[in-house]
Amino acid sequence: MRTLRALLYAALALPLALTGLVLVLCGLLAGGALSVTPLGPWLLALTVRGALALGDLQRALLRALLDVRIDAPPHPGGGTGAFGWRRAVLGDRAGWRAVGCALAAPLTAVPPLAAVVVGYAYGVMFVLHPLLKRWNYITVREPDGSTRHVSLEIGGVELDSWPRWLAVVAAGVLLLWLAPRLVRWSLVPHRLLLAGLLGPDAAARRIHTLEETRAQAVDDAAATLRRIERDLHDGTQARLVGLGMHLAMIGELIAADADRERLLEVVATARSNAQQAVADLRHLVKGIHPPVLDQGLDTALATLAADIALPVAVTVDLPQRPSPALESIAYFCTAELLANAAKHSGAAGAEVRVRPYENGLRLSVSDDGRGGAVVGGGSGLTGLLARVRTVDGTLTCDSPAGGPTVVSVELPYR
Repeated sequence: MRTLRALLYAALALPLALTGLVLVLCGLLAGGALSVTPLGPWLLALTVRGALALGDLQRALLRALLDVRIDAPPHPGGGTGAFGWRRAVLGDRAGWRAVGCALAAPLTAVPPLAAVVVGYAYGVMFVLHPLLKRWNYITVREPDGSTRHVSLEIGGVELDSWPRWLAVVAAGVLLLWLAPRLVRWSLVPHRLLLAGLLGPDAAARRIHTLEETRAQAVDDAAATLRRIERDLHDGTQARLVGLGMHLAMIGELIAADADRERLLEVVATARSNAQQAVADLRHLVKGIHPPVLDQGLDTALATLAADIALPVAVTVDLPQRPSPALESIAYFCTAELLANAAKHSGAAGAEVRVRPYENGLRLSVSDDGRGGAVVGGGSGLTGLLARVRTVDGTLTCDSPAGGPTVVSVELPYR
C-alpha cells in the first residue's frame, strides 16, 4: 500500500506542478503588465493567494499519500477591508515563498515520474517481452536499401531469440524490484523543496516555539502557585490553626489549674503539630528550590539518588557549573525520571550521567526496566519536555519494548 501511494503521488506531482506553474506564471505576468493600473496589484494578490491555496493542496497530498506532514505557515495579519487584505497578502513572506515553490516544483517533480516510467513501465515491458515482441519493434534500414523489423537490439545484438529473452526478462524483474526504491529516492528533492518553501520559515518556527514555550512557562508557573496555595491551605495552615487552638487550650487548662497529665498531653499534641508544620514547610520549599542545589548539581543528584528505592549510579562531569535555572531543571528532570523508573519500569538499577556537550550539558537517565516509555499520551515525559523547552532544551526518549530505557535531556548554557 505504501508503494502504491508513492507511485500515485509520483504520477500526480508533475501534472499538479505544471498546472500551478502555468497559473502562477500567467498571474504574475498579467499582474506585472497591468501594475501601472489599479487592476495589477489585485491580480498579483490573487496570484499569491492562489499559490498559497496550491501549497495547501500540495501539503494535503503529501500528508495523504506519503504521510509527510508540513506545518502550514502562519496566517498573515492585516487591516480590515479589501485593501487591508490585499496589503497583507502582498506583504506576506509565506505567500511569495509559495509562489517560488510553484515556479520551481516542476523541476523536482520530473524525476519521480521518470522513475515510474523507467522502473515500472519499462520493467513490465521487459518482463513481458516474449509476448510483446511482435508489437514492440523498430524498423531498421539496411545499407542496400532494404528494411527489416527488430524487436529489441542492444549493442548490435538482437534479443529476439529464446535464450536471449532471458536477459531482457531478468532486466525487467530487476527494474521492478528497484522501482519502489527509485521512486522513493527520486521523491526526496521534491519533498525537501515543498518542506522548505511551503512550511514556516526559520523565523516563523522560532516565533512559534517561543510563543509555545512562553505559554507553557506561564501555565507551569500558575500550576506551581496553585499547588503552593493548596499545600499551604490544606496542610501547613490547618496545622498552624490547630497549634493556635491547642495553645489557647493550654492557657485555659493552666487558668483552671487542670490536671498535669492532661496539660502535658495537650502540650505534646501542640508540639507535634508544630513539628509537622515545619516538615510541611520544608517539603514545600524543597519542591520550589531544593536547598541541596546550593552545594552543586553533583551533590544534589547524589542526595536525590540516595532517596530512591532503586540502586542508582550517578556520574557528574562538568568543567563549569551551570546557571541555577539549568541546575534546577536538571534536578527536577532527574527526580521525575528516577521516580518513574522506580514505580513503573520494574528496573533493577538505574544510571544518571551529566556531561558537557557543545555549549551546554547533557543529562542521561537510563534504567534496565521493561521499556515502552513514550513522549506524549499523558505521560510525565510531556511535562518534562515542556519544562526543558523553556530554555531551548531538547528531550529524547529511546525505550524499545523490553528495555532498556534511555532519556536524554540537552540544556544549552545560553
